[in-house]
Amino acid sequence: MATTRSSNSKLFTPLTIASGKITLSHRIILAPLTRNRCVPLQESTLSHVNRIWYADDLVAEYYAQRATKGGLLISEGIAPSLESNGSPVVPGLFYPSHLTGWQTVTHAVHAKGGYIYAQLWHAGRTTISAFTGMPTVASSAVPWDDPNALVRRIPPGHTKQVKYADYPPIELSKAHIQATISDYCTAARMAIDAGFDGIEVHGGNGYLPEQFLLSNVNKRTDEYGGSPEKRCRFVAELMEALASTIGAENVAMRLSPFGLFNEARGGERVETWSHLCRELKRRVPGMSYISLIEPRFEQILSTDSEDSVLRSWGLDPATLNLSFLREIMGDTPFFSAGGWNDTNCWDVVESGQCDALLMGRYFISNPDLVERLKQDRPLNKYDRDTFYGPCEDRAKGYTDYPTWEELQSKEDERQEQVEIIDGIEIASSVSRKIDTDAGVVKDIEVVV
Repeated sequence: MATTRSSNSKLFTPLTIASGKITLSHRIILAPLTRNRCVPLQESTLSHVNRIWYADDLVAEYYAQRATKGGLLISEGIAPSLESNGSPVVPGLFYPSHLTGWQTVTHAVHAKGGYIYAQLWHAGRTTISAFTGMPTVASSAVPWDDPNALVRRIPPGHTKQVKYADYPPIELSKAHIQATISDYCTAARMAIDAGFDGIEVHGGNGYLPEQFLLSNVNKRTDEYGGSPEKRCRFVAELMEALASTIGAENVAMRLSPFGLFNEARGGERVETWSHLCRELKRRVPGMSYISLIEPRFEQILSTDSEDSVLRSWGLDPATLNLSFLREIMGDTPFFSAGGWNDTNCWDVVESGQCDALLMGRYFISNPDLVERLKQDRPLNKYDRDTFYGPCEDRAKGYTDYPTWEELQSKEDERQEQVEIIDGIEIASSVSRKIDTDAGVVKDIEVVV
């Protein structure tokens, strides 16, 4: 069967989300991407470490570059509280400067005719008190399996990476669980006040919501732990509270049912995530969409290890997919993330696998990704070394990737500045003397 590419693809047809409130003009969505480019509320000193970062004009420029009329962007992970912040230079939604900073971003996106959701991200046991100034929390006081596992970011006041083992988590009490849900709801209200079109809860990749879902982390014996049904309770209550706060049509969720990131292990994956999705349909009817990370683990384990883990859960690596959750979610818009590019994105929506695709790495390097795919144009390569800040030049690898039109304009300028004389490229702007009688060129600069 021939592949349906470029403008003929269903990727470039409308999609309704948010219970009919929003109609997208296409189905290529910016995935939530931590970039560590925000600015500090104040400079850190020996006596006072800054722990609050906010978005500024450069962050607004980054999102506006990738905005399209009728297109949807998902923000980088945003901390709903100081306790939840997973890394330095990550923004939040719990301080007045956060509100004004995000207003700058949402205004810039809306000026392009686009939509933007705020992703709320509670790191749980994947953060440390050296980042937040507060105890590390999780569903249970379960340390990392690897006693030598290193925190990815260097904490303020340190010169090298530290171990997670030096910052063991404490178990959230029932009162603390309710306070955490309240933090999420406050952040959601602030997101709407800041102009976001909705919010997405990061419920995957081993962060706090998933720490309740995972049997290898959640060792509770109360109503929030034990069976798959009980392990889903926190997430279900959280989503229901958010829907009551800002409306179900403004609430979405991201899940990674088969993820292994951040020591996400434990079995009963199909049973647990199936129950969770049924609860979402029951408790949050009319939610905006659900976003699922495809079951791919090549960046975390070797193929042999991946197969071993999957088979230990009674799953066949060759046939594993998310169709069982697609069926449960019914008419809820179903987004897919995980390795999509200009080669493998075609015919996915046509197949019924999902309603829209999220793209990350190629959206980083191609601010005009949607138009490039529509016109079947080649993509800029991305530079992994500049994926994450902090960096001296915040714009490098962030807002300096060229669009196709900018590349063509530069090429046109280059062609205008170059003349071909006797098969040799010559810069036309260089002073030169041509002896027309002899047919030779003197005093020239050759472009190589």
